[in-house]
Amino acid sequence: MNFEKNAQVGNEFLKEVAIELGHPGDINRGGRVLRSVLRVLRRKISPDEYLDLISQLPMCIKAVAVDGWKLTEFPDKSIKNVDDFIKAITEEDKRSADNDFGDENQAKEAVKAVFRVIKKHVSEGEIKDLEAELPKVIKEFIEEA
Repeated sequence: MNFEKNAQVGNEFLKEVAIELGHPGDINRGGRVLRSVLRVLRRKISPDEYLDLISQLPMCIKAVAVDGWKLTEFPDKSIKNVDDFIKAITEEDKRSADNDFGDENQAKEAVKAVFRVIKKHVSEGEIKDLEAELPKVIKEFIEEA
C-alpha cells in the first residue's frame, strides 16, 4: 500500500471539487461539501449501489464516504424532492453550511459541482444505476450537473 500516493490522489480529487465550486484554493471546503453530498446519498440509495458507486472513487474519498456509516440510515424516505435533498445536504454540513453552501440556489450549484466531479471519475453505467434509485426529480437534477 502506498498511503502517500492515495493521499495525493485524494487531494487531487478534492482540488477538482474545489475548482468546480469556484474556490480553487479551498480543498477543505471541497471536502466538506463532498462529504455532505456522499453522506446524504448513502442514506437515499441502497447500500449495494452506494458501494458500487464509491468503488470507483479514490481510496481516501472512499474512506470519507463510509466514515460513520450505519446501514440503518437507509432508506431515508423523507428525501422526496430536490429541496429535501439540498436541505439534507446542507444540514449534514452543520456549522459550515452557511459558508460552504450559501443560499438555496448556491447550494444547488454546489451539489451539481460535486456531481460533475463524480461523473468524471465514475462510469456512465454506474451513474445511470445511481440515478435509477433516486426519485425522478432528483435524478433529473443530477443529470443537469
